[in-house]
Amino acid sequence: MKKIYRKNVWVGLFIVWMLGLGRTAVAKENECWVDFYEYAEFIGDHLRLEGPLKMANLRDVKGQNWELRIDSLIVGPKAKVTLYENANFKLTLTEMAKHPDLMKSLGITEQEILNESELTFNPNQKINHLGVYNFHKKTKSLKIDCID
Repeated sequence: MKKIYRKNVWVGLFIVWMLGLGRTAVAKENECWVDFYEYAEFIGDHLRLEGPLKMANLRDVKGQNWELRIDSLIVGPKAKVTLYENANFKLTLTEMAKHPDLMKSLGITEQEILNESELTFNPNQKINHLGVYNFHKKTKSLKIDCID
């Protein structure tokens, strides 16, 4: 009886150990993600997206409209995220940069073009308020790239 009991204990421990290894492998594979929050300081509705991913618009993300809602974010350890002010990854002001006379007539500076078209954040960055980048609730499309 003791032999059977000991064997069952060892089999049980082995199964628990294998399950733990499986969870670790899954966690390492899923390190490419970004957590988005509706308000500054990681408050409000929360949305996690796993990459790689390209979203031309944010109108129907997991059944909700996230367009113009993102105000803070946390980038996972193997992710790089680019936020776009326009749908379909369009860089409207960047296109204007190709026409310096038009920019000058509209009073648009090169710095405004750099600040208002897109933002890129690297692995493990925590952005507690996109207002710091003049990107407060401006995101209409995004890309998540996975990095090794």
